[in-house]
Amino acid sequence: MKAMLEQPNGLARRILAKAGSEPTRLLERTDEFIRRQPRVSGGSAQVLGRNLEGLVNRAMELQKKWGDQFVSIEHMVMAMADDGRFGEGMFKAEGLSKDKIEQAVKDIRGSSKVVDQDPEGKYEALSKYARDLTAAARDGKLDPVIGRDDEIRRTIQILSRRTKNNPVLIGEPGVGKTAVVEGLAQRIVAGDVPDALQGRSLMALDMGALIAGAKYRGEFEDRLKAVINEVTESAGRIILFIDEIHTIVGAGATEGSMDASNLLKPMLARGELRCIGATTLDEYRKYIEKDAALERRFQQVYVDQPTVAETVSILRGLRERYEVHHGVRISDSALVEAAVLSDRYIADRFLPDKAIDLVDEAAAKLKMEITSKPMALDEIDRKVLQLEMERLSLEKVSDRGAAARLATLDAELSRLKSEQQVITAQWQREKADMSRVQDLKEEIERVNIEIAQAERDYDLNRAAELKYGTLLNLQNQLKAAEEALARKVKESGNGAASGVSKLLKEEVTEQDIAEIISKWTGIPVSKLVESEREKLLHLAEELHKRVIGQDGAVEAVADAIQRSRAGLSDPNRPIASFMFLGPTGVGKTELAKALAQFLFNTEDAMVRIDMSEYMEKHSVSRLIGAPPGYVGYDEGGQLTEAVRRRPYAVILFDEVEKAHADVFNVLLQILDDGRVTDSQGRVVSFKNAIIILTSNLGSANILEMASALEGDDLAAKSAIKNLVMAQVRSHFRPEFVNRIDEFIIFDPLSQEQIASIVRLQARRVAERLAEKKIGLQLTESAVRHLAAVGYDPVYGARPVKRAVQRELETNIAKALLRGEFVEDDTIVVEADELHGGLLLKHGNKLSEGTAANTGARAGNWRESIAK
Repeated sequence: MKAMLEQPNGLARRILAKAGSEPTRLLERTDEFIRRQPRVSGGSAQVLGRNLEGLVNRAMELQKKWGDQFVSIEHMVMAMADDGRFGEGMFKAEGLSKDKIEQAVKDIRGSSKVVDQDPEGKYEALSKYARDLTAAARDGKLDPVIGRDDEIRRTIQILSRRTKNNPVLIGEPGVGKTAVVEGLAQRIVAGDVPDALQGRSLMALDMGALIAGAKYRGEFEDRLKAVINEVTESAGRIILFIDEIHTIVGAGATEGSMDASNLLKPMLARGELRCIGATTLDEYRKYIEKDAALERRFQQVYVDQPTVAETVSILRGLRERYEVHHGVRISDSALVEAAVLSDRYIADRFLPDKAIDLVDEAAAKLKMEITSKPMALDEIDRKVLQLEMERLSLEKVSDRGAAARLATLDAELSRLKSEQQVITAQWQREKADMSRVQDLKEEIERVNIEIAQAERDYDLNRAAELKYGTLLNLQNQLKAAEEALARKVKESGNGAASGVSKLLKEEVTEQDIAEIISKWTGIPVSKLVESEREKLLHLAEELHKRVIGQDGAVEAVADAIQRSRAGLSDPNRPIASFMFLGPTGVGKTELAKALAQFLFNTEDAMVRIDMSEYMEKHSVSRLIGAPPGYVGYDEGGQLTEAVRRRPYAVILFDEVEKAHADVFNVLLQILDDGRVTDSQGRVVSFKNAIIILTSNLGSANILEMASALEGDDLAAKSAIKNLVMAQVRSHFRPEFVNRIDEFIIFDPLSQEQIASIVRLQARRVAERLAEKKIGLQLTESAVRHLAAVGYDPVYGARPVKRAVQRELETNIAKALLRGEFVEDDTIVVEADELHGGLLLKHGNKLSEGTAANTGARAGNWRESIAK
């Protein structure tokens, strides 16, 4: 008896618990009885006692009486009830009779027989391997299901059929297939179903639990058969739900044995087993449709993605659950923003799942901030720690300066500790107020579940007592607590000027949702702060710091970014698409790099596709991925994978005229609809990308006509544009040309612009010298000389870089190696009018004059170059 009771989830404990006893108390009685028995020492052989022999004989008689093939635990427990020495008295003391124990065995076994040596594994199989959804709905553990009435009605209709009464819910991941079944469970509990489903139990089968631990061949099949037998013996009272139903195909199949689907097929067709399945479209096609015999037994119910408006309704229904769980308030505008922004910016997931995740994460972020130490307090704590360490260090020094510093430190520490106490007390008060509101909400939710249960049981007195007594009282307390909290928020808002501002924020707003979207996708959708607004208004000036001249191109790019961040660009197309046309070296690629630097603070954020690598017809597969059956199919495309990972990007197609004509077919839908389907069938969104194509088409015409151009000759510029566009139209197909937002002609660089580029290049040299604490000044004559050497209208700015490297960097490097200039020197560069080239001279020491100020070492050359 002791051995049987010591098994934690053993059959003996389950039988006795079901009969109305407490197994732990029985184990204590057994231990007490064993302690009282006489002990025999010195005996060598184990002898079977007369009482134990009688117990086994009675168990064998019960085995024959119950029609079993083996003696099992339940036979031993029932036989123990007739044990005059111990069992009978113990059971009587616990109020257990033979009839109660036999009834408990019948309840647990059902109609099962002991036909093998492990019968216990098949008893109460449903309670082990399935979860009762109707019980969960009764206890208020399921989230409310909003909408989905058509799908639930169609599911009920199929379940009411005589045969093949098995609906399978098919839809994309995250659209709410499991929620439809949970909604059905809630309707069954509420009695809002036809008579055919009244009082039924909905059990969700856990395939993982069924398979887990099935070590021996046939063990999985035994478990599944036990589950199926329990369901069929219930005579329709139990409906089985299998989530991810495609997992039954092949589950448990080993060499020579059947899988789960083949075990289910006979009963599914006859209507003996009512089963609801749920799976995605892809997995249904891949697993279920291949088995026509299995597919015909299920009736399909399509679950579509809800609209944005329906998603908002779903979120409003779920709001209370998330508020109670996280202990925060969620504003209605945040719910609307979650539905709208997730639909617009998260392309590879489905509503309502992605919107619910947004709200959940935003609320979790706020909860984390509430339970963590506020930033204001954390800063003071760190400052106090720093000052205390400094104080300990100064106590070991005995000079007059240290004593004065100690006095200052003590005063500062006293002030900070006083402030620390005030802020800590305020934080604890605010936390306590919020916890009080959360506790009341949780209590109200619990009382509502009790009211629903009382109404279902027709205990109207209890329901009225809870509804008009306990619930009303709790609601009044909650209202008072929320009003007190709101009053404190208002007071802290008024007191912000005096430094008594609120430390904790308890409401999720649309700004919180926007911040989570930005973290997920990298797309800046949060409201513009003042500093960023100023930065965007001066975007053209920022770009001009790197791109000299090309006013039209810079303005066009700046306008597109400003439209996008103001929220006025078309949400169904890329932010902008440009084709930059012009000679080599005039700043086409540099402008794309400057834009990436401005938006992401790094040039590496730009997705650069060199179109010279796509000269073959088949190379288009590198952009969107190789087709099925080809090498690299699983890797995806260079373009699509980069944009999937970073949807907000500058995409540069460099030297686009060099690519094969068929490559442009892929770009058509990107430029028009802002989307493309990759080789694996995934839709990749380009709606948050800036697409820039560069080309040298017509550069000969630009150079030829630009030489005769005087100032802002609009007629000549128009003629150049017409000539270049004629070449563009002859090279690219009309449907491609028609999809580009703007064609921008880059002008050849003038002598003055080349001089500006020289200053820009010299500034970079000066930055490198500043690291060695050496200054650099370029005179105007040196700038003119480098501009003259580097000026070539055909090659643009690239020769300037080479000239600066050859004439300036090389000379400075040699002078440094010779030791002519050391730390704190300033190199003054002049043109050598007599011999040509450049002269390097000593200027003022960096430590002299204004350069002596901290951080001004790199300032000298900026002033001199600007002159």
